[in-house]
Amino acid sequence: MRFLLCSLLSAGLACVSLSAQSKPANSSAEILGTWEGESKCTVPSSPCRDEHVVYEIAEEKTATATLKMDGYKIVNGERQFMGTLRCNYNASSKNLSCTFRGKEYDDWEYTLSGDTLQGTLTTDSGKTLYRKITIKKKLAK
Repeated sequence: MRFLLCSLLSAGLACVSLSAQSKPANSSAEILGTWEGESKCTVPSSPCRDEHVVYEIAEEKTATATLKMDGYKIVNGERQFMGTLRCNYNASSKNLSCTFRGKEYDDWEYTLSGDTLQGTLTTDSGKTLYRKITIKKKLAK
């Protein structure tokens, strides 16, 4: 079929591979990369502290998630690894959802708008808003 379509094109037009055009775009591509910004505490009496953070989001195909987010806080100019979250991204709603099942049930929810991810961390099965996060995508060097 590709040969037939290429043959029908008028002279002077390039024949473009239809197989490349028929593949759907990677729906998570816009969320992948390095993000940096602020994570602010919302519970004053907690051990939580405001942090300057860097998140690295990459693909990870597992049974429970399609992405992984490695989190770092910046202390004295140095990255300190905080952990990895397993996440799912819904490209149509621009929503990144990550859940951590440790001693607490933590839900991390982010919404993408342009080059900014705005998010929240809720604990206690959604009863406590623990953090508000605003991070911007860093351009690759």
